[in-house]
Amino acid sequence: MNNLIVECLGLCKDFNRHRALNNLDLEVEKGVVFGLLGPNGSGKTTTIRITLGILNPDAGEVKVFGQGNPLSNRTRIGYLPEERGLYPRMKVREQLAFLGAIRGLEYREADKRAGAWLEKLGLEDRAQARTYELSKGMQQKIQFASAVMHEPDLIVLDEPFTGLDPINSRMLKGLLLEQKENGVTIILSTHRMEEVEAMCDSISLVHEGERVLHGRLSDIKASYGRNSVSIEYGGDPGCLEDLPGVAGVNDSGLSARLRLEKGADTQRLLGELLTRTKIESFVVEEPHLEEIYLEKVGHSVVKTVGSEGNIQPGGMF
Repeated sequence: MNNLIVECLGLCKDFNRHRALNNLDLEVEKGVVFGLLGPNGSGKTTTIRITLGILNPDAGEVKVFGQGNPLSNRTRIGYLPEERGLYPRMKVREQLAFLGAIRGLEYREADKRAGAWLEKLGLEDRAQARTYELSKGMQQKIQFASAVMHEPDLIVLDEPFTGLDPINSRMLKGLLLEQKENGVTIILSTHRMEEVEAMCDSISLVHEGERVLHGRLSDIKASYGRNSVSIEYGGDPGCLEDLPGVAGVNDSGLSARLRLEKGADTQRLLGELLTRTKIESFVVEEPHLEEIYLEKVGHSVVKTVGSEGNIQPGGMF
């Protein structure tokens, strides 16, 4: 049985002689949180817009829920674009009800759900405020509610944590995990690697329009082995120079991560550190996702291309 919610096959897309996507393949399984990662200008947003039927590919095909026309399933999809699409002069509850209605809800039901979501987000006292009167973080929460209030089977979020403080970021993460528990498939595009690492089951890393890494996050990290050491120490940062078996050091002052050379002897490394400084903690770990990301794309020259288009309010899902 095909368990794929989204399947992109050989996608190509050009903008003004720039190739945004070059034969890109992508698969998203049912019920997962899927991280779509890459530097600015790598093709992530173009991939999302083709998947949603906002753009057409120059070559290749996309299937959503097994069908070749994404627009035929628009009421089953919730979308939060990177460029926000709220109507600034509409009242908050009125706007949520309107957006729910154009996503297939009866207006009375949409208004009822709008009230429930405002209460859930702690914004019930702003129901009659104009959208432009809200802070960026509040607007972001309203945008999120508009993407999920019609109870879609697939949620696509492009930089959803933008403008949110740590408390509201945690709230949003909790709401997303609730959606996952209800069987919803989530595609998450973000530069915040700590959120991807905490939430995502699978990832694809796109660079210069091509897929350079794909699979379950746990399998990807395991394939690198336990090649990093996290330490907490007291002493001069110079004590971390020229350590045996260490290929790189990321020092934060009183803590550091050491990237190991292949075959490095961690016991020898610990012994050497103890001769140089006081070690409070020494933990051998798999690499962080950020370290894998930087290994794959960090040494390349990334060109940010601003020709992928903007989503205006009237063009939202």
